Amino acid sequence: MIELSELIRELRQELNSAMTDGRDEAVRFELGPVEVEATVAVDRAGSANGKVRFWVVEAGADASYTHAQTQRITLTLQPVLVAPDAARGPVLIARDEADGER
Repeated sequence: MIELSELIRELRQELNSAMTDGRDEAVRFELGPVEVEATVAVDRAGSANGKVRFWVVEAGADASYTHAQTQRITLTLQPVLVAPDAARGPVLIARDEADGER
């Protein structure tokens, strides 16, 4: 399993890569809301005041996570490009289609 924060970090890196790949392209795409749906297991480290972590559960995961211990969540992320001067703008991406991607 991976932490939910790692999943979002990897998504951010993929979007940054797509932006870089499309920087000099004539046709670019403005990125709209990104929806991520995941089944997560919630874990509290240590005492009742310990840190709560969300672990993304993969399909066919270990049977030790029962339905009662997992939650399905949907995150809607609105990517925004923030320039060094703190100006905000739309995220423009372009990238070749990967095998099996639509």
